Amino acid sequence: QVQLVESGGGLVQAGGSLRLSCTASTRTFYAYPWGWFRQAPGKGREFVAAINWSSASTYYADSVKGRFTISRDNAKNTVYLQMNSLKPEDTAVYYCAVRRSPYGSASYIGEYDYNDWGQGTQVTVSS
Repeated sequence: QVQLVESGGGLVQAGGSLRLSCTASTRTFYAYPWGWFRQAPGKGREFVAAINWSSASTYYADSVKGRFTISRDNAKNTVYLQMNSLKPEDTAVYYCAVRRSPYGSASYIGEYDYNDWGQGTQVTVSS
């Protein structure tokens, strides 16, 4: 079982930036695609971004394209989500997730495509 620990959430004004981190407890991390999802109050879990094992391929929701960047450091077992130009509608609990598909692509956007999840970190953007 992969354990994922997220950090970096908080309160920020609209237009500001945050960087989320998610660190895995196992070295097998390097072979798997990763994703970030978010869930706003009263809404379902929404895909945000994904990255393949080598960082050669990334995928973004239209709502964050051009503002958010997903990246990973396999040596540190960590994936990041750099969030710039934040908007109040970005307010949500953000979750990292791993898809247990060795050397798989980044093109999976459904929450049921992912096997392991972090505990979530709150991001609040004030207007």
